[in-house]
Amino acid sequence: MIKIIKCFFFLLLVLLFLNGCNPSNVNEDIFQFKDSYVGDNGAVGNITMRLPSPNGEHLNGLELKTTKEPYGIILNYKKADTPEEIEKNYKETAIYNATFIFALVKNADWVTFNFVDQEYRITREKLQKWYGKNLREFTNEEDLAKLTQEFLADKGKVSQFFRE
Repeated sequence: MIKIIKCFFFLLLVLLFLNGCNPSNVNEDIFQFKDSYVGDNGAVGNITMRLPSPNGEHLNGLELKTTKEPYGIILNYKKADTPEEIEKNYKETAIYNATFIFALVKNADWVTFNFVDQEYRITREKLQKWYGKNLREFTNEEDLAKLTQEFLADKGKVSQFFRE
């Protein structure tokens, strides 16, 4: 009987340990990382993991440029092993992801997106001018996503953003 009890508690301990290792924070609000800094690789990594990837690609790493101002982030993508069903445009993905990074990371001045066959660099100044809003003023994901989707719906505006 004692062996059964010991075995039960051992299994319970293993299950509790495995549950503690579960990455349940993936669904948490991305705005918990608001006011992060480029130098905080944990926060920037968590932000970028929650952002969408285009055309069956996935984030393959990031570089934080913190040695001199202006500070920036480089996101490197690579081809995924299996294609995703959702196809996204590189330009739209870059704008969407940069919008969230600039809203959440205080001192990020630019972001470079290295996709498999395209590279885009977006600055905070240019993106905020495009929106006509200070992205730092947003306090929740819903309002920021609504603004972003509103602007991304106009393909002409998106194309114009990258021509300027």
